Amino acid sequence: MKVLIIVFKSIIIGFLLGGAVSAGAARMFHAPETQGLGAFRTLGELNACNGDPVAHFSFGFGFLLNSAAATVGAGALTQDVVHRVIPNFATAILLLRNKKIEETLYNPSKMALAGAVVGAVVVTFLNTLSAIVPHNLAEIAAKILTPASNLMINPVMPVIFWLAALDAGKTTGTWATVLGGFSHMVSGNATPGVVLGILVGQTVEENGYKSKPSIGLILIVVIMFIAIAYFRGFFKKLGLNF
Repeated sequence: MKVLIIVFKSIIIGFLLGGAVSAGAARMFHAPETQGLGAFRTLGELNACNGDPVAHFSFGFGFLLNSAAATVGAGALTQDVVHRVIPNFATAILLLRNKKIEETLYNPSKMALAGAVVGAVVVTFLNTLSAIVPHNLAEIAAKILTPASNLMINPVMPVIFWLAALDAGKTTGTWATVLGGFSHMVSGNATPGVVLGILVGQTVEENGYKSKPSIGLILIVVIMFIAIAYFRGFFKKLGLNF
């Protein structure tokens, strides 16, 4: 009876949550004309998959493993379920039928419907898994799933995004390689740098280096990485005390 109640509530919550977050992520592509509900990293990661359903699915699946481990071990859903798993799964489903991102990923109504279904399934799966797994087995599962998901996130995911960046062109590949390498040195994970490199590279290829969008984005990325490196003590490790 307890499990049935959890399933019923999870379907409702997952349906509403998935629909809202997926529609919000799609609306972010129409800014500033319309406002979107999503995180900048969600937008960047969706863009980084380059409209490839396999890339979207594999990216979401990597974080699903991590979320499953956290749910089983700690009994709570992680933010990755909302920001990464549901939007990427919803996008992958839509792209399987139509590869035009303008008609799928950029369409809030279609993303809302796909995200609602995905959200209901994912949230129900995670909550049910957490409810039926005994406590002693939950600890064992967390110890097994967490290392596996960590391997998926690093180094598998950075390599996937880097290869996608190289395939997108010389400029995009160069920016992704440079920023990805710097990101790995600073934080130990190249994925954020590769994703930002793809955004910068695509902006430069579309507008050129002398355009205001390109200059502004490059300045923001450079300042952000310098700030992250400073507060993480990266410069001190290099013997640069300032």
